[in-house]
Amino acid sequence: MTDPINTTTWRQRLRSYRKHPGSLLLLALVCLAALITAAALLFVVGYILVKGIPNLSLSLFEWKYTTENVSLMPALINTLFMTVLALLFAVPVGIGAAIYLTEYATRGNKLVNLMRITAETLSGIPSIVYGLFGSLFFVKALHMGLSLLSGALTLAIMILPLIMRTTEEALLAVPDSYREGSFGLGAGRLRTVARVVLPSAIPGILSGVILGIGRIVGESAALIFTAGTVAEVATGLFDSTRTLAVHMYSISGEGLYIDETYATAVVLLVVVIAINALSSFAAKKLSKQ
Repeated sequence: MTDPINTTTWRQRLRSYRKHPGSLLLLALVCLAALITAAALLFVVGYILVKGIPNLSLSLFEWKYTTENVSLMPALINTLFMTVLALLFAVPVGIGAAIYLTEYATRGNKLVNLMRITAETLSGIPSIVYGLFGSLFFVKALHMGLSLLSGALTLAIMILPLIMRTTEEALLAVPDSYREGSFGLGAGRLRTVARVVLPSAIPGILSGVILGIGRIVGESAALIFTAGTVAEVATGLFDSTRTLAVHMYSISGEGLYIDETYATAVVLLVVVIAINALSSFAAKKLSKQ
């Protein structure tokens, strides 16, 4: 049986579209844009899978990289190291800055406006500029050399504005009634932020972290100038290393390992999807607590 409510709703929509043909045209354009976006995504993912899956082999996952096996395992491990290290630097600072802007700073404060303008400006800077800055400051001025630490600090600066802005928006989305209720029960500002506001904003905060992880995993230009391209597992913070994205760039530039490049792209795609799935799962678990 058809739902009479849904039938009535569709009739109302049809009448509205007859009265306003522009609304129907706008709906068609929006649907077309959504289909084009979905089709482009499916085409890219499908092309990578078709080209890469047949070239996956056990030799690509050997511990040591050689010119014969072109192993991606060192780059995969280094990608995880780089991601964790960059998040350790960026997430506390970004969340802390967002908490100050939304919960402690007075409205109309010039410092707040300056910080927001700075964050928006940093978000639009190309990654190659970050790589040049990291090369001059971390690698040269601080004498860290081409290392895991130099690359992680550079990536932390890159994703810091993203995490700060998404966290700020997530905190602003928490209703003021939550804060007022907590204050009414006698809780201080610190307890209110820690026990009421932050738990409610965790899904939005993790969304920013997920976006930051995506940028870290897919970054290559900045890391070439700061972390180097050594195809070995980093055993220390000051070891030169390469991530999966840099590994893809290096072997594709040689022109001899195109098949292995596609296989590496498949692994990189799987890593990104797995990280996003785990982050989404964690967000759902934490939001239910």
